[in-house]
Amino acid sequence: MKAQAVDTISSSPLHAADDFGAAWENLRALLRDRFGETAFRRWLEPITGEIGHDATGVSQATLTLPTRFMRDWVEAHYGDTIRTLWRQISPEGGVSFSVMSPLTKAAQTKDAIDNAASSPIAPLAGMQASRAFSPASLSGPVSAAGNSFSGENCADLDPRFTFDNFVVGKPNELAYAAARRVADTENPAFNPLFLYGGVGLGKTHLMHAIAWHIRTNYPHRRVIYMSAEKFMYQFVRALRFKDTVAFKEQFRSVDVLMIDDVQFIGGKDTTQEEFFHTFNALVDRNRQVIISADKSPQDLDRMEERLRSRLGWGLVADLHPVNYELRLGILHAKGEKLGCPVPDKVMEFLAHKIVSNVRELEGALNRIVAHAQLVGRTISLEMTQEVLADMLRSSERRITIDEIQKKVAEHYNVRVADMHSARRSRAVARPRQVAMYLAKQLTPRSLPEIGRKFGGRDHTTVIHAVRKIEELSAYDAAFREDVELLRRLLQN
Repeated sequence: MKAQAVDTISSSPLHAADDFGAAWENLRALLRDRFGETAFRRWLEPITGEIGHDATGVSQATLTLPTRFMRDWVEAHYGDTIRTLWRQISPEGGVSFSVMSPLTKAAQTKDAIDNAASSPIAPLAGMQASRAFSPASLSGPVSAAGNSFSGENCADLDPRFTFDNFVVGKPNELAYAAARRVADTENPAFNPLFLYGGVGLGKTHLMHAIAWHIRTNYPHRRVIYMSAEKFMYQFVRALRFKDTVAFKEQFRSVDVLMIDDVQFIGGKDTTQEEFFHTFNALVDRNRQVIISADKSPQDLDRMEERLRSRLGWGLVADLHPVNYELRLGILHAKGEKLGCPVPDKVMEFLAHKIVSNVRELEGALNRIVAHAQLVGRTISLEMTQEVLADMLRSSERRITIDEIQKKVAEHYNVRVADMHSARRSRAVARPRQVAMYLAKQLTPRSLPEIGRKFGGRDHTTVIHAVRKIEELSAYDAAFREDVELLRRLLQN
């Protein structure tokens, strides 16, 4: 494979080297073939630079990358191959690797917005300027999530997750309307927009839909969309390689910053500090910030109070568990896209039985359609029950600790955050003990797992709570009925 790549370049018109832009474009294609699409997009596509000649007329290539880490990685892992291929273009030529300066980054970003291509790097001293090259100008579109940022800094967008494919119902209508509003206006209506809800309820779908809408209708807007985990990784890498200035410039110069699953920076004090200042810088400049999480700002575990307060500044929109009507609507929409007729009674059966989240609902429909097409069976209620037997058993009623905490907090009129707090007053401690008891009774979670969900408590604390509730229930009939009521509410 490698030898073939070298032979290809040696017999190609690259030897002429009269069009350096075309030469680099050809070389990039060979690198893509040799190392694969994933490695190419992550490490080689962000390369920019300039091809020129030194004072003696020897061809020289200066390859520039956004960070020191990327420069060192590319030079260590791909440098020899790049130099070998380049010597076939210019036998006496050389290749050097450099890091883009912050001023050049800013200039390229501005030029990319105006001209849909990166600005050329100024030639080195003693070199005659020639045609500059960059991935934006030679290899087509850049990241799907923003016109000014590479795939290294933006999550891949799922083409299925658009506003057109989002089924709207009462449980998600506020979140959907808010998402459409922020996607359609360059002057932030709500800042930040905070979307939260359980697994598979549509948070990520709406985040992707916003990014797609902006990319399609407002291509000049600079957007970064990534998970909180990736944000933390990028920040730690910047600290490690002393590149925090470039990191701050990158994240604080965008028009829209979108962070998914922000709960993952809980307890990461240094990352929270940087995110706090990035958030403030963007809001102060009237730039849109969009956040998603599995809980509301005030209920986020191990999050600094000042950051929780900032996250709740704008509009907080909850995506509630989908009701029967919405589940049925989602199934019909999905069925139309699959192009396979599914009887209404099967759709209704699935909408009644699979209530946990939309992902499982769509997965169930995919399974029965695939089974029908591959095996050649007609879709019926009996066939559905047979194919989905394992899923239907597990979906009978799967109660989560988060759900228990929320229901108990509502019943006793306390905050969900009190379930994780260190407060020991009876008004808070007793509901917390009830929630621990119900978590032990209604979920398959171990004692240490339950303890961690209640503010990182030890398993012995959970044992004490269970025993205490059992004792109180034994001699206090009213209390026992209270606990049983909560159990029935959770199981129905």
